[in-house]
Amino acid sequence: MTRLELDQCGGRNVAAFMDTIAFAEGVERFSRDDGYDVIVGGSLFTSYADHPRKLVPLARLVIRSSAAERYQFLIRTWDDLRTRLGTRVLPDFSPISQDRACIALLKQCGAHFHLRAARFCDALTAARSLWASLPGAGYGQRELTAETLRNVYERAHGSVGVAT
Repeated sequence: MTRLELDQCGGRNVAAFMDTIAFAEGVERFSRDDGYDVIVGGSLFTSYADHPRKLVPLARLVIRSSAAERYQFLIRTWDDLRTRLGTRVLPDFSPISQDRACIALLKQCGAHFHLRAARFCDALTAARSLWASLPGAGYGQRELTAETLRNVYERAHGSVGVAT
């Protein structure tokens, strides 16, 4: 579950979608802290002072990834958000900062708008360029189906067809 209050997220649908992203990225099964402490591949980090800045080889994809935390931000994404939003909004890599950064990305890609209007499928489409595990992302990684993610979203109390 997100650490921000519903009104800080933009409503129940946005919070449910954030939980859906965490599920899709597969971080919660490794975590001691709802996915907020996971490095790609399943190892954990212990300091929330900054992004762990660790490159992890992903043999299946023949690449190295710096993805970390609940929403699996890459170093370059985190650094860009921190530059744009400032250290008052993102003072560290804590769960609250991670949630704020996720919301900023959801707004950036237009998914936040769709979620506030209860358009789940449109939000998935808008966000797929940012999260490799979403259907149609095209990064060569595991992508979950829209049906699977919709079920997760609804279990997290997201509404389809009713704006919140």
